[in-house]
Amino acid sequence: MSFLDEVWKPNYLRGYPQVRAISMPLCLPSFLGRIMYLFISAARSTPIASTAHCISSLQALCCSLMATAIAGVRWCPLFSASQPPKHGLSSAFVTPSMRPTTLRILSHKHRTRRSISMSMNGCDCDPRSPIGIAETRTLQVASTPSSAMDHLGAAIASLRANPPDTSSGIIRLQVPIQGKIESIDWLHSQDPHLPRCYFSRRSSRIRSSSDLLLESLNGNGNGNGNGDGRSSAANKLVSVAGIGSAVFFRHLRPFSFHDWSSIRRFLSMDSPLIRAYGAIRFDARSNLSPEWEPFGCFYFVVPQVEFDELEEGSVLATTIAWDASLSWTWENAIDSLEAVMRKVSSLVGKLKRQLPRASILSNSHCPDKTNWELAVNKVLHSIRRDDSPITKVVLARSSKFVTDTDLDPVTLLACLQSEGKDSYQFCFQPPNAPAFIGNTPEQLFRRSGLSISSEALAATRARGATKALDLQIEQELLTSPKDILEFSIVRDGIRDKLKAVCDGVVVEPELTVRKLPRVQHLNALIAGRLRSEDDEYAVLSSLHPTPAVCGSPMEDARDFIAETEAFDRGMYAGPVGWFGGGGSEFAVGIRSALIEKGGKAFFYAGTGIVEGSDPSLEWKELEMKTSQVCRKISRCLR
Repeated sequence: MSFLDEVWKPNYLRGYPQVRAISMPLCLPSFLGRIMYLFISAARSTPIASTAHCISSLQALCCSLMATAIAGVRWCPLFSASQPPKHGLSSAFVTPSMRPTTLRILSHKHRTRRSISMSMNGCDCDPRSPIGIAETRTLQVASTPSSAMDHLGAAIASLRANPPDTSSGIIRLQVPIQGKIESIDWLHSQDPHLPRCYFSRRSSRIRSSSDLLLESLNGNGNGNGNGDGRSSAANKLVSVAGIGSAVFFRHLRPFSFHDWSSIRRFLSMDSPLIRAYGAIRFDARSNLSPEWEPFGCFYFVVPQVEFDELEEGSVLATTIAWDASLSWTWENAIDSLEAVMRKVSSLVGKLKRQLPRASILSNSHCPDKTNWELAVNKVLHSIRRDDSPITKVVLARSSKFVTDTDLDPVTLLACLQSEGKDSYQFCFQPPNAPAFIGNTPEQLFRRSGLSISSEALAATRARGATKALDLQIEQELLTSPKDILEFSIVRDGIRDKLKAVCDGVVVEPELTVRKLPRVQHLNALIAGRLRSEDDEYAVLSSLHPTPAVCGSPMEDARDFIAETEAFDRGMYAGPVGWFGGGGSEFAVGIRSALIEKGGKAFFYAGTGIVEGSDPSLEWKELEMKTSQVCRKISRCLR
């Protein structure tokens, strides 16, 4: 195949008969760009002097051909006076790969710049229709992120030259990198205007406790033997940072089995690292406030470019997804991926775990302390009524900060990592939207094959300044009737819900103390074996919201919250995590914040109200829970 045949493939014009009819000159801008791309790639191995001479000659040729193309447009019937250019694009820059909803070309100082759309919404598909191809291709090991980018660039060029023959699919290209690089450092080095996501698992110590329980239940800890690859890179994954959107899932309706099935359609057990990361609203029935509108009732994304931090090593990957039935063709997907790749920085600097100094302009709580006490007393009055089924309600508070300088969500999250090794860290930011970040200790559930585990976490005490005082506080927590009641409601509620869809549910231990850097909680692990993988949706929909963030009975407590709280929780206290082909993992989005542009941030915390609760002590608990985040903020506000 000749060089021109490689560039000018007939399939490049597939589906565009009107463009084929107007002759080759109209498509020259895209054609020339393709020549330049392949030429420069080949020139990397060519001596410098020879390369410079060739590039100079090629530039002259391109300028001449471009002028011919623009002049040739004048006689093209497609753009005659009786038929003006479509989509408002300059006729000289229309290429076969454009879609009006996907890309547009802007001329600025003789340069072209593509405006990138958000790809396709996978919720609009028919989940019963399988995609044509789902695979992962592992490329040659790279020594640095820069060389990994080179490998990916060549692989993407090969994909463009040899597209799959299916109308839908998802392909992951991954490059192992020698040496370990922290994914949050990579994320901080990328363009902040792109959609981004981040998810970090808890420490291996916490995971091992859950694994042991699953093994005691199933004998092998791997469910049906078809889990997410216990010995593979998927199980060694520490954290993931992603930018762009290969496919996203968002809607204003509540998250449904249809939406879960639509996500699962793009996942494969043979490609366990193709994952959809995101979050679900605490209460989809409540009205969306403006700050939460970009997230809808749920928001999940498969990143276009992601950096995976492993226990030993790193991986740089790209994912391309397309579905002609969703008006997102292969050409749309490959164009969008290349546009994002041009914005990816291969230079990864060490992120400074310190926020810049700022001045606070305002700080307010919703509710304030007076209204908080009124709300707590209202709960207690309801609990004591003979005709009320309510035994617990979790009330929350939103604290709004406004500063004279924007707070960078990735930097703030990195600051929290030092205090959250036994917690999940997350960041989800749709395009042109605030960032939802958090550092939560609470797991909702984790699935591997048919094995599933959850945990009960409730009741809170501060850590002691000395070891002796810390043990004393622990004993007080273990013997407090009020705290044991609050915890028992959570533990028993999770166990009963798992029993509805699982066999052999066990609780181990019945009651223990989980210690975090600043607080300690009562804790128990619960595990079971799903009867079907489809039961994953039943687990998610039944476990959320847990009694630890809502109350008991769930529906009555949630109605009480909707009637009482004067702010929108959004994704706070909702499920945050990922779906994968062989497994999934979700935390509860507490100890979290919504970071907006313009120096505005909302910090959220809640506390469980049961018989024996004291309004002033519960307020102090809120202060203690938000101190982890607020301490970082206050340092830069002094």
